[in-house]
Amino acid sequence: MPILFNEMMMREIIMDHYSHPRNRREGDETYKTIYMDSESCVDKIYVQAKIENDVLKDVCWHGVGCAISTASTSIMTELLKNKTTKEAEYIIDNYFKMIREEPYDSECLDEAIVFMNTSKQAGRIKCATIGFRGMDEILKGDKNG
Repeated sequence: MPILFNEMMMREIIMDHYSHPRNRREGDETYKTIYMDSESCVDKIYVQAKIENDVLKDVCWHGVGCAISTASTSIMTELLKNKTTKEAEYIIDNYFKMIREEPYDSECLDEAIVFMNTSKQAGRIKCATIGFRGMDEILKGDKNG
C-alpha cells in the first residue's frame, strides 16, 4: 500500500529531512563518489555509495543544498541503503517516472513519494532529482567497470 500524505504531512517530511538530514557524512576511499551541482540553485553535493557484491552496503552524501535537494537526497540514502543494485535501479527509475508524471510503482518509493508534485514546479525538478541522478550515475558507472 503506498503511503498517502496530505500536503501538510508532505511538507513536514521534507522539513524533517532538511532540518535533520540522514546519512550526511563523508565516506572513506572505498566509496564510489560523484560530485553533483546545479547552475540554478546552491546545490553542490557529493553522493557516495559503498557497493559490495551488488549490494549498496552504505549510501551517504555531503555538501550544500537547498531544502528540496537536501530532503530528497536524505530520503534517497535511507531508501537505497542495503538494497541490491538492481533494486536501487528500479527505485530510481520509478522516482524519475514519478517526477516526469509517467506511470510508476508508488509502492517502492516510501517517503520519496512526497516529491510527487515536483513537476508542477519546474524550477525544483533539478533540486528534487540531484541525489537520485548522482546515484544513478554511480550505478551506471559501476556496471561499466
